[in-house]
Amino acid sequence: MFESLRRIRRVALGMNRRNLQFLVPFNAKPLFAVVDYKPGTKRRLAAAGIPVPVTYAELARQWDLRHLDAILAGRTSFVVKPARGAGGGGVVVIADRNADGFVKASGVSLAAADLAAHCSDILAGAYARSTHSDEVVIEYRVQADPVLGAISYRGVPDVRVLVFRGVPLQAMIRLPTRASDGRANLHMGGMAVGVDLATGVTTHGVLKGAPTPRHPDLDTVVAGRGVPAWGAMLEIAARCFDAIPLGYLGVDLVLDAELGPLVLELNARPGLTIQLANRRGLRAAMEALA
Repeated sequence: MFESLRRIRRVALGMNRRNLQFLVPFNAKPLFAVVDYKPGTKRRLAAAGIPVPVTYAELARQWDLRHLDAILAGRTSFVVKPARGAGGGGVVVIADRNADGFVKASGVSLAAADLAAHCSDILAGAYARSTHSDEVVIEYRVQADPVLGAISYRGVPDVRVLVFRGVPLQAMIRLPTRASDGRANLHMGGMAVGVDLATGVTTHGVLKGAPTPRHPDLDTVVAGRGVPAWGAMLEIAARCFDAIPLGYLGVDLVLDAELGPLVLELNARPGLTIQLANRRGLRAAMEALA
């Protein structure tokens, strides 16, 4: 048992070591503010030729909500998110309209007045990481690629690529579940699935930190799936370091059925569940590049 624990300490990257050895030395403090503000991140990436979802509107004040009906007129699908949100909080994915207003990706109806109230909460800073106010971003809703969509519950899965000093080191897919309300976020109850970096084939599933070979809602096996456009995804992830030079970086991509790979956002504090999904520690690889 003690030898097993020693082996884990040698190969796994823990939170304290992540912060002291890699996050603080390689992530310049001013760049945290850049990636924590999603509209600014998207503009930097787009200027570097990196594909991102189209932004329909940005609302900065409560008074701007008077334009919400006009902004959404004729749109049957879109995403509402806080500009400075974290952990998937405050994100609402609208997949359709009905007589009551809107239908979320999870299938739950949402009245137009409730969506406006949610936008008001975002503006008041309810989901912001460290500010007392925020902005609302309304953007294109990604249409799931059928390969990854087959192992995802209603929502669109995303791909997290961990990049250190411009080199992709590990990757995982985050799958929406019923518990996550159609959102691809582990904190909300989403499922993590490791991806072999060399082949782009899915490997091991993890749900709430426990090995899980099947999707909890679909009962489909999550391993052995080849991720389309894998080479392009890795190239885009590496290029994000050139656009915003964070040494320790999580790149969140989605695969749109028509548009191909798009970068949703960047994370300057990527978590470590990716090691569980790949059943391999990060420590040695990162120390070799440091």
